[in-house]
Amino acid sequence: MNQNEILRKIPRVDHLLSLKETEKLCSEYGRERVTEIIRKELEDFRDKILMAKEESVQWETSAITSYVTDRIKKRVQETSEPSFQRVFNATGILLHTNLGRAPLGKKQMLAVMESMTGYSNLEYDLSKGKRGKRQAHYAEVVCQVTGAEAAVAVNNNASAVALILAAMAEKKEVIVSRGELIEIGGHFRIPEVMEQSGAVLRETGCTNRTRISDYEQAVNEETAAFLKVHTSNYKIVGFTEDVSIKELADLGEKKKLPVIVDLGSGVLVDLEKYGLAHEPTVQEVLKQGADVVCFSGDKLLGGPQAGIIAGKKKYIQAMENHPLMRALRLDKFTTAALEATFREYLNEESCWENIPVLRMIARTEEELLTQAEEIAWELDSCGYAGEITVEKSLSAVGGGSLPGEVMPDYAVGIFPKKETAQELAVRLRKLPIPVIAHISNDKVMLEMRTISSEEKQEFAGELREAL
Repeated sequence: MNQNEILRKIPRVDHLLSLKETEKLCSEYGRERVTEIIRKELEDFRDKILMAKEESVQWETSAITSYVTDRIKKRVQETSEPSFQRVFNATGILLHTNLGRAPLGKKQMLAVMESMTGYSNLEYDLSKGKRGKRQAHYAEVVCQVTGAEAAVAVNNNASAVALILAAMAEKKEVIVSRGELIEIGGHFRIPEVMEQSGAVLRETGCTNRTRISDYEQAVNEETAAFLKVHTSNYKIVGFTEDVSIKELADLGEKKKLPVIVDLGSGVLVDLEKYGLAHEPTVQEVLKQGADVVCFSGDKLLGGPQAGIIAGKKKYIQAMENHPLMRALRLDKFTTAALEATFREYLNEESCWENIPVLRMIARTEEELLTQAEEIAWELDSCGYAGEITVEKSLSAVGGGSLPGEVMPDYAVGIFPKKETAQELAVRLRKLPIPVIAHISNDKVMLEMRTISSEEKQEFAGELREAL
């Protein structure tokens, strides 16, 4: 059978549309959409025939129809699946930037759902019966938790830095240590953010050593503020010297200049009690004399993506009234989630249970080992041909937070015998709820710290399907 004979046997679009299974697809997904997919699949099939060797081409009309129909069904289903979906994070990286950073807790999500499923008082003052401000929903509780005079939030921390500088230092100099000219994810750099804000960067000190005298000598009539950037995504070690916020605040008071602190991954609780290095809290920084502090919402705070700005009222008001505020303001979903997140911190004891990222940090080695053994037993019981192991491992906070810091963890290792570790990892990513793991020594490693106890059974069930 030659190619031209087969091409003549390809069914027409209207014939395929008349088939019962195709009619069902049309009723469920729309005739126009299914028709478009049919045309595409027929085109692909023609290309397949034309590219095939003459002697290898053996197609009957019924076989062509069956093949193309199966492809149509598959394509319709694939294009109907949402691209944005939930995954299991088995990487051991708590704040995985590619996996959405901090997951939200059930109480936070419930707060969002309750206020979003109908109209809301987003910008309506219920007590006065007139227009209000959306920041009013979270500003008071942010101040309660941090001790700040006022607060406002924008869509991320880079935006927060840009807004602060635009409102406080446009066309004026801002003094920054050379050791704090950081680059955050996606090649965004402090000097570039400053340039876009309209502020002028004035470097001082050296990469590894900056003294208070360096800041003082850099002050001139064009100086608008001091900016201190917390190096939350890297460390400088060895022959180093740094200036404390208290020292800088004292100098700021002397020179009548405000001190701005970019904390990056902001934290509101003490992490040392769980074996991690000291990370300055927002409360500490404000007490030490910072006039304005900004930090991320979706990192150690455990909330939605946002850039929170807290500090003295006169500076916050200038930001609220700045034209950039309209472009950078939070939407209603984030507003609801941010308020709910900060309300959890009103009770420091319960926040460790209700904020998922804090709960992951607080998990004990015993708890992680038990979970690993239970999941390993589940996988062993399904008769998998490969080797299942439980191994001691390490996890990290990630998300540009606590660089170099690791936490003890346990992992379930899967050593496949009938495929490579890479092939298994690919199959795990194709599950209904994709499993994201990492590979070490030809094993697929499933870290336990980032799989919550509530997810354990569902997680094990997905793995059984794959194995």
